[in-house]
Amino acid sequence: MTVQIFIPCFIDQLYPQTAFNMVKLLEKAGCGVRYNPNQTCCGQPAFNAGFRDEARDVAGKFLNDFDGADYIVSPSASCAGFVKNYYSDLFSNAGSMAQARNTSRRMYELTEFLTDVLKIENFGASLPGKATYHDSCAALRECKIKEGPRKLLSYVKGLELVEMADNETCCGFGGTFSVKFPDISAAMADQKINHALDTGARYLISTDMSCLMHLEGIIRKKQIPLQTMHIADVLSSGWES
Repeated sequence: MTVQIFIPCFIDQLYPQTAFNMVKLLEKAGCGVRYNPNQTCCGQPAFNAGFRDEARDVAGKFLNDFDGADYIVSPSASCAGFVKNYYSDLFSNAGSMAQARNTSRRMYELTEFLTDVLKIENFGASLPGKATYHDSCAALRECKIKEGPRKLLSYVKGLELVEMADNETCCGFGGTFSVKFPDISAAMADQKINHALDTGARYLISTDMSCLMHLEGIIRKKQIPLQTMHIADVLSSGWES
């Protein structure tokens, strides 16, 4: 099985280790992993801002960059959800419509691919401590991901997973929402962080680094004893060399 990976812009620039850990997981699962260095953005930022023509140009490059891959896997439900749910509409009146639909069918968020396609839940990870899980809006609502990440985390040795209150509530990031409405965004993040702290968790885990990046900024500013971790980093923790 050959998998081509799509690395979101912010992970490429700010959290590259998460991408490397995703590769480690896929290779441990027996996948042949390919990375196209010409890849750029999926087009979601422009689309969400209302620039459909510009988004279509960027998305058209995505179609060509990932043409022919058996599966496309990304450590971001936000990016994966955009490709899966909006590419067909974005190219509905274009000659690339069939290619867009085919690409959408081959696009998977990492945990979705591990549990639904590979049917693997135990990666032999170890991370002692208490953790809580944040359901990102994109994972929950765009990709319909709920139980898969929790199953994966249940096999992490030493990790105690405790559900926080309102775990399905938005963290306040929402891409440009956090820029347009910073006060509301920060208040939503504070609420999410307080719910996480109420569980006594040491780790706050999610499928989406965009959510975690937003929360981490406030956690660091207020020096809160809580560590954010992408699920790829958790599932690759404690492996014997």
